[in-house]
Amino acid sequence: MIPKEANPAQLMLYTTFEEQLNHKHPLFVLANKIDWTLFEKEFHPYYSEAMGRPGKSIRLMVGLILLKHLRDLSDESLIEQWQENAYYQYFCGMPGFVTGQPCDASELVHFRKRIGVSGMELIFRESVRINGKDGKEKVVCVDTTVQEKNITFPTDTKLYKKIIEKSLATAEAEGIELRQSYRRTIKKLTYQLRFKRSKKQQKVARKAARKIKTIAGRLVRELGRKLPVSALDKHFPTLEIFKQVLAQKRHDKNKIYSLHEPHVQCISKGKEHKKYEFGNKVSVMITKTSGVIVGALSFEKNDYDGHTLPPALEQYKRFYGVEVKRAIADLGYRGTNKIGETEVITPKTRGETKYEKEKLRSEHRRRSSIEAGISHLKNDHRLGRNYYSKIVGDAINVLLAAAAFNFKRMMRKWKEMFKYFLSFLVFMLEILFCHSRSSQVPKTTF
Repeated sequence: MIPKEANPAQLMLYTTFEEQLNHKHPLFVLANKIDWTLFEKEFHPYYSEAMGRPGKSIRLMVGLILLKHLRDLSDESLIEQWQENAYYQYFCGMPGFVTGQPCDASELVHFRKRIGVSGMELIFRESVRINGKDGKEKVVCVDTTVQEKNITFPTDTKLYKKIIEKSLATAEAEGIELRQSYRRTIKKLTYQLRFKRSKKQQKVARKAARKIKTIAGRLVRELGRKLPVSALDKHFPTLEIFKQVLAQKRHDKNKIYSLHEPHVQCISKGKEHKKYEFGNKVSVMITKTSGVIVGALSFEKNDYDGHTLPPALEQYKRFYGVEVKRAIADLGYRGTNKIGETEVITPKTRGETKYEKEKLRSEHRRRSSIEAGISHLKNDHRLGRNYYSKIVGDAINVLLAAAAFNFKRMMRKWKEMFKYFLSFLVFMLEILFCHSRSSQVPKTTF
């Protein structure tokens, strides 16, 4: 039968925004489980009582930050989708459906800087609390991964060309007249670099690369001579980075791979498809049985995996007030058997009895489950490429990705519970229906 057309002009006068939504939707359930008053209380001191423009609601900003990593969206895409999604708006505490933008995309940047790493740690701890008893296990699995930075694959020629561009822009901004801009020369040399893999043009391409480096050094030295004292203090850190890039050799330590992210490290994790990754090292701690991320820590330097474990355990103790009983790790952590009250289990550890050997084997097999968790962090929650700037941005991205992972875990769990409840209800109704039908059938006597 063809359905009747609904009247689009009919209004719902006696229902609220909350009543119009599906109360079993995971975002609806999550919005009512999070303790939003905790964020409002802790972040309130970051705002002035009398001065400045009135800020946006704290729940709105925290909700937007969480939705960004839950749905793997950019700031701009999040603002656009928020206007179209009623569940996004309810999650952020809106009393009714809003057709306008919640805020400008740049306001999310300012809010992240305002609450800093300590605010992100508070959000992460709330995500662990939401998981209840699952997040209170004393046995954890630990591993490290690389959080890649949003930079292009570094080559020397790329860096030299960027130095030239930035030097010319600085000279133009400060009103300095250079002896030569080299714009046409660089264009010609860049064309010659295209043939560096050709046998006939390799010599020409290498010569062009050397010429680009020479021009970059010439412009940097000229800038250093002609910049006034007031402007020299402003541009001194940038010029020092330029000089370090021009002076570094192939096998030097602490090389610079990006001009706008000079702290980026070149890390090799032994992957066949990706030999080197450019970013920073991250330690992830996940509960053994339930799979809740209870620790997420970013490191500035490329330390040995065993040296990252004490700070990770210290973060766990600072968050929850207790120490980990057992930490199960891979061979990258070998050489450390105990840290404080925590026993470190690596594949080299051997049991004395048959029961202990089987227990260690099962624990190491279970440890591999952390690899799937890290994959979800990278592919679903924006850990695969970090778009936040500087070292602070590294720490913020790790904590938000881990918090989104924990929230998403509970959303899936609630969804499965609802499905199980509905299937059980249908099953019971079928039993009652069959029982009533059988009782109505008269008994046949032979």
